Amino acid sequence: MSDLDLTGKRVVVTGAAGGLGRAFAIGFAKAGAVVMAADVNAAGIAETAALTGGHAQQVDVTDTASCTTLAAAAHDRMGGVDILINNAAIYAGLDRAPMEALEEAVWDKVMAVNVKGVWQVSRALSPLLRQSGAGAIVNVASATVFSGSPQWLHYVASKGAVIAMTRALAREMGDDNVRVNVIAPGFTLTEASLNLMDDAASYGVTRGALKRASQPQDMVGAALYLASPLAGFVTGQTLIVDGGRQFL
Repeated sequence: MSDLDLTGKRVVVTGAAGGLGRAFAIGFAKAGAVVMAADVNAAGIAETAALTGGHAQQVDVTDTASCTTLAAAAHDRMGGVDILINNAAIYAGLDRAPMEALEEAVWDKVMAVNVKGVWQVSRALSPLLRQSGAGAIVNVASATVFSGSPQWLHYVASKGAVIAMTRALAREMGDDNVRVNVIAPGFTLTEASLNLMDDAASYGVTRGALKRASQPQDMVGAALYLASPLAGFVTGQTLIVDGGRQFL
């Protein structure tokens, strides 16, 4: 049996209505896992569940009661959770603006979903992950944290917080053999990215060591690795997946 064979593992993927989240859900299902697609978009997760043969559960990651309901659904329908992919985030539709011009309401919404949401879902599912005996959380940040993209302060700050939370969670959950890591994707051609700019398909390609655009499927292998026994002694780490656009 391959160490990347996740047959029988129970996985919750947030932000799974499309984009990276759907790619993660499909990738884990292909590796043999039972997947629960979670998102505020009910129609989108229904489509993802149809593609994976798994479950769908609507959730608002900023709401405690909704996250508690997600945990109960995972327990009742899958018998528990072995792997959590914290992918839900606000990205599509965010306007670039100088720090002085950012609206407070937009800042608060980005932090509520991208930061508070990771904590809320992790907190709600932590009892199930601890009971697993070999649980894994993979948080999704962004390589933009390391480049410090200008006029993007709310998004960059929120993803930096995800990396910080990952390190602290790894310490808190290690005694129960729950590993917590983060992948930091570079600019990836999701539906949201393609709608962000006219030249999305070529954006930044020449800066990379690998001269091609990043696709959602390029992130899946990193998530599978970090969630699998192959990474059984890896925790608190950040894996940048950007085709070599920056080296730290």
